[in-house]
Amino acid sequence: MATFTLPYELRFLAWNNQTIVYNLLFACVSSTLKDFGINPKNLGANIGMTAVLHTHNRRLDYHPHIHVVVPGGGVDKAKKQWKKKKDKFLFNEFALAKVFRARFLQALNNAGLCLPNSVPRKWVVDCTHVGNGLSALKYLSQYLYRGVISEKKIISNQYGQVTFKYINSKTGNTRYRTVKGEDFLWLVLQHVLPKGFRRVRDYGFLHGNAKKLLSLVQMVLQVLIESCAPRTRPIFKCPKCQAPMRILAFSRPAWTSG
Repeated sequence: MATFTLPYELRFLAWNNQTIVYNLLFACVSSTLKDFGINPKNLGANIGMTAVLHTHNRRLDYHPHIHVVVPGGGVDKAKKQWKKKKDKFLFNEFALAKVFRARFLQALNNAGLCLPNSVPRKWVVDCTHVGNGLSALKYLSQYLYRGVISEKKIISNQYGQVTFKYINSKTGNTRYRTVKGEDFLWLVLQHVLPKGFRRVRDYGFLHGNAKKLLSLVQMVLQVLIESCAPRTRPIFKCPKCQAPMRILAFSRPAWTSG
């Protein structure tokens, strides 16, 4: 899993131009990884990836970054074969950060956005081997459907103060943060994405338009996909004989609006 983080100096710019900056962030991250994968010195193949945008850290502060789950291999279209990484090392983190920084700053200039006076020379990109990827996908999926914080992490809400817990990423210890009620609402609402924005995007052979290529990759790797059992439809019994009734149509009650 590769993580690309915007430096602190660009967060104000990102907040004021969320749609533009977030789209540029996705474009620069995906193109950087794609070019590193095509490079014969690294892999020499077209990789697939799933990218997820996060705008917060564990303390709920504004901290835009993108997590990317990358399979350990790619498709060599010229030779029509699957090429696998021989080790757990994906790409050089420092080289990724250098290329990503240059592309993103150039993209901001092309978009006509004014950069701050001080932009750090060193940016942070983290690449971590996560086994078969299930743990990474599980971690990322938690933030897609429950929001930025789950109810079980909210410890108390008394006297206008809200206390919630989080895990310190460096020590692994549980920490607590107490803020005013209105400040807590702001911590949550600042992470609402622009209307219609997609926080999850797929690329390469994982893209929705590459189903045939993905099926071929799965066949080569002998991946067995379990078929989902169809859901049984509910049975409506006759109130008199208790026999199952055949559904012909549904109609709204007369008292419902519209």
